Amino acid sequence: MLDFLAIPESIFPLVIFCLRVVDMSMDTLRVLFVIRGRKGLAWILGFVQSTLWVIAITSVLSNLDNILNIIGYAGGFATGIVVGMTIEERLAIGHGNLRIISSRKGSAITEQLRKAGYGVTELPGRGRDGMVTILDVSVQRKDIARVRMLVDSADPDAFITVEEIRPLHRGYWRA
Repeated sequence: MLDFLAIPESIFPLVIFCLRVVDMSMDTLRVLFVIRGRKGLAWILGFVQSTLWVIAITSVLSNLDNILNIIGYAGGFATGIVVGMTIEERLAIGHGNLRIISSRKGSAITEQLRKAGYGVTELPGRGRDGMVTILDVSVQRKDIARVRMLVDSADPDAFITVEEIRPLHRGYWRA
């Protein structure tokens, strides 16, 4: 398949590897955009990604006697997944909901977060060892590390979890 590009057969495995890295990186991002409801970006990524996949798989299947093509294909697949995940982490698109549980310093954490401009919902709760404060904070994913640092500065023993969310309606979002 790649021979129409006048590429020497000896570098097919490298070209196949690169095609798969790009293809799988796009696939990883496409799936995340689908989950987040970004239809236009998902469509574009799907179109380009499937085109690259067809070129790569055709090149492998037309030269099955070359084990290096197969290794390039598999290596590109695996590497592309990791590259896609890394790109997605750096883009930090979307929102996260942090649940913060503090046994002693819930009010201090709340004050610290509100002073930084984050909306916080504070709830009383009962943990294994008694009363706790449960804080619910929804932020853009790019702000999660900053919120964690603020929480750690107020209460290094606070328990923090995060989950991906898709905001539906209203609420307070830090500008």
